[in-house]
Parts: sequence; C-alpha cells; structure tokens
Amino acid sequence: MADNAEHDKYAEQRKMLAGELYTGADPYLRQLHKEAQEKSAKLALVRHEPEKYIEAMRDLLGSVGDDKAIIESPVYFDYGKNLHVGKEFYMNYNCTILDCARVDIGDNVLFGPSVQVYTAEHPVDPAERLTGLESARPIKIGNNVWVGGGAIILPGVTIGSGVTIGAGSVVTKDVPDNVVVVGNPARIVKHV
Repeated sequence: MADNAEHDKYAEQRKMLAGELYTGADPYLRQLHKEAQEKSAKLALVRHEPEKYIEAMRDLLGSVGDDKAIIESPVYFDYGKNLHVGKEFYMNYNCTILDCARVDIGDNVLFGPSVQVYTAEHPVDPAERLTGLESARPIKIGNNVWVGGGAIILPGVTIGSGVTIGAGSVVTKDVPDNVVVVGNPARIVKHV
C-alpha cells in the first residue's frame, strides 16, 4: 500500500513534465513551488557571498554551467529545478521563469530586467479551464543570446544561438540562429 501512495504522490509531476494535462493545484506540486520560493529568498540573502551564492543557486536550479552565473533578485520560479543554465548566465532583476516543463539555456546568455519565460499553458476552452487542468511545453535557448528587458518567451519555443531578442518582444515561434527579432509577435528584422 505504501508503494501506491508514494507512486500517487508524483503522478501530477510526471504528467506535467511529460507535457500532459495535470492538476496545477496538486499538493506535491504546491510543496515544490513553496520550496522554490524559499530557495529564491535564500539566493537573494547570500548574493554577495560567492561560495554560499553558487551553492544556493545549484540547490535552486536543475543545473548551473559554472560559478560565474548571476541571478539578480527579485526572481520568480515555479520550481527552479526544471531550469538548466549554461556557463556565464546572467539574469537581471525581476525575471519570471514558469518552469513547469524543462527550460534549457545555453552558454553566455543575458536576460534583461523583467524577462518572462512561460512553459505553462492553460486550456483556451473556458469549460476545460475551469477543471483546473493545465499543461506545459519545454523551452530551449541556444548560446550567445541576449533577451532584452520585458521580453516574453512562450511555451514550446526554441531560440537558436547568436540571437538578440528586442526589449518587450513576445516570442511565439521558434527563432533560427544569428538573427535579431523584435515586436509582438516577434519577427526577424536582421540577420547577423
């Protein structure tokens, strides 16, 4: 009986990570969210203590490429553990990562202030939305990417390497390597 209870504890998390409909209000997911909030607060407290800072970051995130990563506070995560950042990652103030699915960020990526990365999706049908079910799709960001302040990256998007995303842009579709995108929805304005 204990095996079934333990198995059930992780059922909604497994659905979430598999991209299936899941219950966002699941008690275990709420506990993980609470832990991410606590770890984010700890990260802010030790910001200027290098050894404690990188340790706190590694405790919060799924993986960190090196000890040069910087995340300015305040910062908001759903879970933190589904975010994987490469070497020399920099995140400016007031960013939000809804990491209900995996978020992979490459090396030398810079986030301006208030960047938002959303893997979470809610049904567009009002009746289905009232059930409390939601889903999530992973996001991938390549190497050497600059995401301008206030940009929003939507579920399921892959951003290539060498990309610049203009401030305030809303990225709704995949972005190829070595381009500049701006606007809502973001569109290519330059190849670099």
